[in-house]
Amino acid sequence: MTEDSQRNFRSVYYEKVGFRGVEEKKSLEILLKDDRLDIEKLCTFSQRFPLPSMYRALVWKVLLGILPPHHESHALVMMYRKDQYSDIFHALKVIRFISDTTPQEPEDEVFLAIAKAMEEMVEDNVDCYWIIRSFVNQLKNKYRDSLPQLPKAFEHYLNLEDSRLLNHLKTCSAVSKLPYDLWFKMCFAGCLPESSLQRVWDKVVSGSCKILVFVAVEILLTFKMKVMALNNAEKITKFLENIPQDSSDAIVSKAIDLWHKHCGTPVH
Repeated sequence: MTEDSQRNFRSVYYEKVGFRGVEEKKSLEILLKDDRLDIEKLCTFSQRFPLPSMYRALVWKVLLGILPPHHESHALVMMYRKDQYSDIFHALKVIRFISDTTPQEPEDEVFLAIAKAMEEMVEDNVDCYWIIRSFVNQLKNKYRDSLPQLPKAFEHYLNLEDSRLLNHLKTCSAVSKLPYDLWFKMCFAGCLPESSLQRVWDKVVSGSCKILVFVAVEILLTFKMKVMALNNAEKITKFLENIPQDSSDAIVSKAIDLWHKHCGTPVH
């Protein structure tokens, strides 16, 4: 039996007895023991597998540039980050920078949705602040040109998976009215529960906003019968803005499979 086939056999066995991801967790722990963390390998791992909850915040902080690759610098850098957080928090309280009457901009809506979801995922306030800030900056900078292209990519891949479903959306004039802001600008914050959402954000943090397209496609495929039964854009949009939460884990798992099917699996 080859090394790959042995690994595949063990993975299937672990999954059947309830230890899914045991080998992946061990692989990540090996990567995290390096004196200088290999960013490229951490990205590849995060693209291929869900991050274990106990390591997610650490990996995200490294991939988002909050922490440097060198282990010995982590404690000192986080001390600086904590001081910066405290200074900003204190300053905002002192100058009363915001109030209930402060007008809210569209960008605020995106930021607040992401922040609310992140607060459910990251327990430490300092970590949470820096991860939210860096995550939103990644969307604004790294993905600035990519995010506007996602609706077109969504239409393309939905057509490949189920052209009849796409034609129904077009017939109802619903394609342009789909909740793209909720899906793509907010990265499904407020749409999926945090337990499912964090698996999607693993991929976004590690370099792929295209995963968002396949989550959207899989939502349509999962609720195809319901969507096909609705005959106007407003009803379809309203339903898709409030999808049943109990299907979210399966949707994300199938979306990741679709993503790998169409875009391949990163390997070093």
